[in-house]
Amino acid sequence: MSVQFSEQEHGFQAIRFDGRRLQLLDQRRLPAEELWLEVDSADEAARAIADLVVRGAPAIGITAAYAAVLAARQRGADQAGWQADMSRLEQARPTAVNLSWAVNRMRRQVAEAGCLDPEALAELAVTIHREDVAANRRMAALGSEVIEPGSGVLTHCNTGSLATGGIGTALGVIVAGVREGRIARVFADETRPWLQGSRLTAWELARAGVDARILVEGAAGALMASGQVQWVITGADRITARGDVANKIGTYNLAILARHHGLRFMVVAPASTLDPDLESGQDIAIEQRDPAEIWRAAGLESAPHGSGAWNPVFDITPGELVDVIVTEHGVFRPPFRFDQDQAA
Repeated sequence: MSVQFSEQEHGFQAIRFDGRRLQLLDQRRLPAEELWLEVDSADEAARAIADLVVRGAPAIGITAAYAAVLAARQRGADQAGWQADMSRLEQARPTAVNLSWAVNRMRRQVAEAGCLDPEALAELAVTIHREDVAANRRMAALGSEVIEPGSGVLTHCNTGSLATGGIGTALGVIVAGVREGRIARVFADETRPWLQGSRLTAWELARAGVDARILVEGAAGALMASGQVQWVITGADRITARGDVANKIGTYNLAILARHHGLRFMVVAPASTLDPDLESGQDIAIEQRDPAEIWRAAGLESAPHGSGAWNPVFDITPGELVDVIVTEHGVFRPPFRFDQDQAA
C-alpha cells in the first residue's frame, strides 16, 4: 500500500510511504539541502516529530499514522507494546491536536479488528493522507473565494506542502488566490527562532512560482500601516469550540495588529484541527522548547552571561480576533459553531 500524488496538482510531497518504508524530507536542512531521512520505527518517528524533521499539524498526524503501521509490523501480536508506541508518539508534540487525532484513529482500527493488522492499518494511514490532500484543495478553493481581487496578504510560519499532506492550508489559499488573480502581493514573516518563513515558506512559494517578500516580525505593524496588505492568513495547530486558535508564536501579535489596522484575519485548517471538547484556548497545553534555540538563531553557541530565555512554540489567539475560519467543510464566521450546517 503506497501513496503518490502529482506535485503540480497536489503540491510538493514531503512524506513518502511505500507500504513498508517511511521517508521524511528533513525540514531542518532546507533550503540549503533536500535530504530525505528513512524512518524505521515509531520511536524514530517520535524523535523526527520532536526534532522538527517534520512539522506542521497535519503533516505530524500523517507521519504518526504511517509510524503506527511500522510499529504494527515490528510488534506482531504484541498489542500492549504497540499501544505503548502510540503513547510515545502522541507525546512527541502535544499541542497539535492532529497528532492525537491520527493516533486515535489507528487505535480504533485495532480495537475494532481485535488484533494488529498492518495491512489494514496501512490502508487507513493512506486514507488519512489522501483525506488531507483533498481537504487542502477544498480549503484552497473556499478560502481564496473570500479574498477581494487585488488584495495583499501576510502569512506567518509555514503552512504549505511541507506542513501538510497536500498543497497546504493557509499557503494553499495564498497560492490559489495568486493563480486566480485575487492576491496581488504576498508577504511572509521570517518566523523566529526556527525561521520557517524565510527558510520554508519562501522556498515553497518560489517552487510554486509565487513572488513573495520576507519581513522580520517587528516589521509587521509598519507593513499593515503602509496599506499593502488587507488580509493576514495563518494556519492552526488546535482550534477550540469557540474559535480560539493555537498557532505558531507570533500569531496573536498579528491578530491584534490586524484588528488595530482594520485588516481581516483568516485561519485555515482541516477539521481534524478542531477540538470540540475544549471551549477555551487557555486550556491548551503550550509546548516549551529549549531556550538554546533562541541563541542559535542569533549565531551564538550559548546564552550571553546572565541571560535567560522564554521559548514557547505557540500562542493563543482569541476567537474574537478571528474574522474567518476555513475548513474543508466550509467558511465559518463569528460566533463560531463548527457544524457543517453553519458554514457559509
